[in-house]
Amino acid sequence: QSYSQFDREKRQAMAHVTDFKEAGFNTLLEELEWRGLISQSTDRDRLAEALNGEPITYYCGFDPTAASLHIGNLVQLINMRHLQAAGHHPIALVGGATGLIGDPRQSGERTLNPKDVVAGWADRLKKQIGGILETEGSNPVRFVSNYDWTASMNVIDFLRDVGKNFRMGTMLAKDTVARRLNSEEGISFTEFSYQVLQGNDFLHLFDEYHCVLEIGGSDQWGNLTSGLDLIHKVRGVDVNVFTSPIITDAQGKKFGKSEGNAVWLDGTMLSPYKFYQFWFNRPDSEMENLLKAFTFLPKAEIERLIEESKTNPGAREAQRTLAWEVTSFVHGEEATRQAIEAAGALFGRGGDLADIDESTLEAAIDGMKVDGEFAKVAAGDRVAEAGMKAGLFKSISEARKTIKSGGVYLNNNRIEDEEQVLAEADFLAGRFALIRRGKKALGAVENR
Repeated sequence: QSYSQFDREKRQAMAHVTDFKEAGFNTLLEELEWRGLISQSTDRDRLAEALNGEPITYYCGFDPTAASLHIGNLVQLINMRHLQAAGHHPIALVGGATGLIGDPRQSGERTLNPKDVVAGWADRLKKQIGGILETEGSNPVRFVSNYDWTASMNVIDFLRDVGKNFRMGTMLAKDTVARRLNSEEGISFTEFSYQVLQGNDFLHLFDEYHCVLEIGGSDQWGNLTSGLDLIHKVRGVDVNVFTSPIITDAQGKKFGKSEGNAVWLDGTMLSPYKFYQFWFNRPDSEMENLLKAFTFLPKAEIERLIEESKTNPGAREAQRTLAWEVTSFVHGEEATRQAIEAAGALFGRGGDLADIDESTLEAAIDGMKVDGEFAKVAAGDRVAEAGMKAGLFKSISEARKTIKSGGVYLNNNRIEDEEQVLAEADFLAGRFALIRRGKKALGAVENR
C-alpha cells in the first residue's frame, strides 16, 4: 500500500517549522502556553527548567486502535514538533502492547482487535508519524513499541515488579476510571490495568533512554501521572508530564474516532480535499484557537490574521491560511494545491475540471449523492434528464426552461440547447459529469 501522502519529498511545509525564538518567544514553554497547547502540567518552574536547559528526551504514545491517526493526535504531534525544533529528542511510542488492550474511554468498553490487525495499524501509524516529525538529521525521532518489553513479562513478574508499586486508592481516583466505575457498564480489569502498563512504559524509557518528559491529551492525565509516580517511587527522580487540551467543535463535541466524527490524517480515509474543507469551513469564532494550536506561524502573523477576521470576515483570509498551513503540513503542498484548485473549478471560479485527478474529484463531489449514491446516466441521455436525476430540478420541463434562460452549465460550460445530450467526453475521468444550476446549485451524475 502506498503512503505517498506522507512522503518526505512532498512535505515542503516542514521547512516552515521554526523554534520558539524565531517564532517570537523568549522560552519554549512561553510559546506552548501562548498557543494553548498546555492544559495540565507538573510543577511549572520544574518543567520550564527542563525545557530551557540542555536537550532532554521526551515521549508520546500512540495506540494503534484504528488504521489512522486523527486531528486529536495531530495536536500531540505538533507539540512534539515544537519540542523537536527546539532541540529536544523525541520518542514516538507506538503501542504494540497497549494497543491490544485500549485505554479506558469515558463510556463503554473497547472492542479488542485481533493481534495481526493491531500490528498492521501500528505500521501505518509509524509511517504517518514519520511524515510529521523529522526522521533524519541530527535530531531524528526514535520509534519504539512497548510490545518489545511487555510481551516477555509473565504475570508473576508483572505483579511483583510493577503492580506492587501501585496503590488501589490512587488508581480508583483517576478521573476516567472513577467515571467508568460509576457508570452502568463499569470497567473491566483489563482496561483498569492500562494505567499500570503505561506507567511501566515511562519507567522503561527513563531507564533505557533517560526520558524525563511524557506528553499526551488531557484525557490521559491519569495515565501520565502513573508513570511519573512510579519513577519517583522506584528511582527517586522527579520527571515531568504535560497535557494538551482536547479539541472540540463549536458545540463542544470532541473530534475523535470514539465520537464517530474523526478527522483522519490518512488521505485514503479522508481525502486531502475534505481535510482542507474541514479547516476552511471553521467559523470565525474558532480562528484564534486553531491558528495558535495547529500552525507554526509567528505570533505577529497570527495576531494580524485574527484582527483581519474581525474587521473583514468576508475575505476569510484566516480560514484560507489555516486550511493551507494544516493541510500542507499533513498531506504536502501539491495535494493541498489540488484541493484548492478542485474547489475553485467545481463552481467555475478558476481551474480546469479536466485537470482534477479522479480521487480528488470523487471526494469533492461526495456530498452530491442522491439517496446515498451518484445518479446513473449514460452517453446519449439529455442534460435536462441528468440534471433532474441529480436533484437540481423537479421536472424535465423545469430543466428545459432553465436551460432556455441560460442558467444551466455542464462541466462549467453553459448549455444553450434544451435537447443537448451527454457525450462520452463529458464524463470527467471517464466517470462523472457536473451539472450546475445558476451560480451555486451543483449536482453530479455518474456514467453507468
